[in-house]
Amino acid sequence: MKFLIVSGARPNFMKIAPILDVFESTGRGSEALLVHTGQHYDEKMSGSFFRDLGIREPDVNLGIGSGTHSQQTGRTMIAFEEVCLKETPDWVVVVGDVNSTLACALAAKKLCVNVAHVEAGLRSGDMTMPEEINRLCTDAIADLLFTTDTMADENLLREGVAPGRIHCVGNTMIDTLMKHIGRARAMPLPCGLEEGRFAVVTLHRPANVDHRETLAAITGAIREISRRIPVVFPVHPRTYGRLADFGLLAEFEREPGIRMVEPLGYLAFMGMMARCKMILTDSGGIQEETTVLGIPCITMRENTERPITCRIGTNVLVGRDAVAILAAASRALDWTRTNYAPPELWDGHAAERIVRILVDRAQPEGTAPRTGPE
Repeated sequence: MKFLIVSGARPNFMKIAPILDVFESTGRGSEALLVHTGQHYDEKMSGSFFRDLGIREPDVNLGIGSGTHSQQTGRTMIAFEEVCLKETPDWVVVVGDVNSTLACALAAKKLCVNVAHVEAGLRSGDMTMPEEINRLCTDAIADLLFTTDTMADENLLREGVAPGRIHCVGNTMIDTLMKHIGRARAMPLPCGLEEGRFAVVTLHRPANVDHRETLAAITGAIREISRRIPVVFPVHPRTYGRLADFGLLAEFEREPGIRMVEPLGYLAFMGMMARCKMILTDSGGIQEETTVLGIPCITMRENTERPITCRIGTNVLVGRDAVAILAAASRALDWTRTNYAPPELWDGHAAERIVRILVDRAQPEGTAPRTGPE
């Protein structure tokens, strides 16, 4: 069988790397082509991650680039349809919840190509998040739904998804973490920092950075935290622009406890995160990685699509309130790492389960032959 493995943005790269590795080593003759849609395309947001993770050059690069959500989705659908017509795949495998995830799933299904969604069933309940819309729509049309945990299974079952479409396989992002954590820990820490004696901040979501009042409250809390413990802040390009636009950048640059650095590659960032005292973030994947690493994670959001990290991990939701952020940071400063069990199947072998199911799977009963567009 022929599989198209789709990756579009930086959060996808860590999820597809182990799947490609397993296809190459144990794919039993199946052909797996890597399609990079180019939603993240520059060196800092894409190229360095490919090198760090050992991902080969894409077989197809759509070069979609930036734009509004609708522009990215529409351009990706048009370009990916041409790839499907040329390659005639048996399966398209999409991961995560970015615009290219939904766009490629839609284009494939309209050509009657089977779709598998890796990291299915995650729900925040927040329909103002573009990612939530992408998740819901992709899961509604995918033939196979690969979930990271039983809470995701429960979400899909409540939505009426047939149990036979759902497979709880674990978390491919954790596969990547476990494979590379030794190399990551060997990377030098930036800015002369000492292990366990600094905090890390990541901040990029529009709800946090596109409104001056919200961004000022968050950055004010971060400045206060930096007076108790050094803070490293790899600044997302979007966030840097908003800090400058809102007149907040100079305040950060004057704060001696804050080290603003450019976005880091996977190994450098993971090595830093594994050795920090705490991380403050609005990311999704970091909530999962810190759960496995045993690092306190303060998530500056009102909700999360990864509640398993709050139930059994080290993650806590604090919203965008400066008082709540500071209170959580104070608790994290006094927190001592203890041993606990990570979520079931977060064991470094999720990709093996996914590929085994895919290569063993016959074409779903009742699926029409692929005849192209009407």
